[in-house]
Amino acid sequence: MNRNRLLDLWVGLFVLIGIAALAFLALRAANASSFAAEPTYTLEARFDNIGSLKVRAPVRSAGVIVGRVSSVGFDAETYEAVVSFRVNARYPFPKDTSAKILTAGLLGEQYLGLTAGGDPVMFKEGDTVRLTQSAVVLENLIGQFLYNKAAEGKSGDDRPAESKPADVKGADVKGAEGSR
Repeated sequence: MNRNRLLDLWVGLFVLIGIAALAFLALRAANASSFAAEPTYTLEARFDNIGSLKVRAPVRSAGVIVGRVSSVGFDAETYEAVVSFRVNARYPFPKDTSAKILTAGLLGEQYLGLTAGGDPVMFKEGDTVRLTQSAVVLENLIGQFLYNKAAEGKSGDDRPAESKPADVKGADVKGAEGSR
């Protein structure tokens, strides 16, 4: 009987360790543990189109995660998407920094990319990034490509050879031969 209790204790301990490991992996996969205790500052940016940018998406600069998107909203007066994001305080950015919505890989998740400028004045809590570039939406690119190809076919010189105007030299030669 004592041996069964010891076995039950070990199995229970093993199950608890497994649950703790799964919780740790879930938090790491959701990036819920990053920047938890570090000081941050909030910035805001406005875009015409944010694509599928989501809350908790990474904010990257030079490929390094420097923050997270904290909220995505819509301004009904300007009809723009408003993105608020938190940047780790140890990464100060100049006032002329630009923000772009980029995609990781061909069809990967979207993230906010920051490109630092050269202004000596740095962003402070609550500032707005003025230089922005909206997301490139794959469906819009494909539609624009197809539209341009269709327009090339209509405006191109696709008339039969007989209806094309004669070459100037050829017209003079034909006219000279016909008058003889």
